[in-house]
Amino acid sequence: MRSLARCCARNERRRHDCKEYRRAVVTYYLGIDAGGSHCRCRLVDSDRQVIGQGESGPANARIGVEALKATLMFACNQAIAQAGLSEGDVARIDAGFGIAGIGRPGIKEQLAQLDFPFRSVRYETDAFIANLGAHQGADGAILVIGTGSIAHVRVDGRSFSIGGYGFPISDEGSGAALGLSAMRHALRALDGRTKPTPLSAAVTGRFDHDTTLAVAWMDQATPRDYASFAPLVMDYADAGDSIARSIVEDAALHVERFIEAVFERGAPRCALAGGLSHRMRPWLRQKTVERLVEPLGDPLDGALLLAGSP
Repeated sequence: MRSLARCCARNERRRHDCKEYRRAVVTYYLGIDAGGSHCRCRLVDSDRQVIGQGESGPANARIGVEALKATLMFACNQAIAQAGLSEGDVARIDAGFGIAGIGRPGIKEQLAQLDFPFRSVRYETDAFIANLGAHQGADGAILVIGTGSIAHVRVDGRSFSIGGYGFPISDEGSGAALGLSAMRHALRALDGRTKPTPLSAAVTGRFDHDTTLAVAWMDQATPRDYASFAPLVMDYADAGDSIARSIVEDAALHVERFIEAVFERGAPRCALAGGLSHRMRPWLRQKTVERLVEPLGDPLDGALLLAGSP
C-alpha cells in the first residue's frame, strides 16, 4: 500500500512538473484591431486556442499615442484577465497591433517609444491586418467599409493602400460619409432648398429641427458621430426614401470604383470587410459582386498572423 501511495505521489508530481514546464515555455499571441469606432482584442495560446478577449472604444491614432496606449491596454488587460495569465505569462506574449491612422508621419516612431509589457509588438494599419486575415497571408485585396473606408492590396511582395486619407477629405462610401451627406440634405430640406423626406425629418429631429443646434453639434462631431447616422440612412434607403436612396447610390459608386482600382493594381482577388460592408453589398452591381470573394478570416486573425501566430 505504501509503495502504491509513493508511486501515485511521484506521478502526481510529474504531472504537475510537466504542466508547469509547458506553462513556462508556451508562447501567447495577442491580436488587436484598433479602428475609428472601437478596439477589439483576441488572445490565443501556442495551439491558437482563444483564451481571452477584450474590447474598448475608438483607437484611431488621431487621439494621440498616450491616449491610444491607454485604449489598447484597456482591451488587452480584459483579455489577459480572462485568460488568467500571470505577469510572467504576459512577458511571453507576442502582439500584433493593427491601428487606424498610423500611416501618418511620425506615428509609428512615436509608438515605438511606448513601453508595452509584451515580449514583442508589431504595428501595422488596420487595413493591413484585415487583408492579412481575409486571405490568410496570401496575395489579395480588401476593401474595408466602416466608420471610414480604405482598400489594401498585397501582391507580388508589394503592400499598399488606396484611399483612407481621413474624413472628410476621403473615406468615400463609408459610414461617416453617409452621415455627412444625410446632414447636408437634411439641413437643405429644413431651410426649404430641397423637399423634406422621412430621412431628413429623422435627422433634424435629433436636433429638435433647430439649425443652430445642428451647427453646434457639427462643431464637435467626430467621424464616429457622423457614422452613427449610417444605419438610419440605410434603413430609409431600403424603404424607398428618395434622399436616402440618392446618398446610398452615390456611396455604392465610390465602393465600385474602389473595387475596380484594386483589380487594376494587380490584386488577384478582393473581399469586403467592415461594419457597413454587408449593408452596402446589395447596392452594388451584380457584375461587381461576382468579382468578390468571401474573407477566409477576420482582422483579428490577421493581427495574430502579424504577431507571429502559426
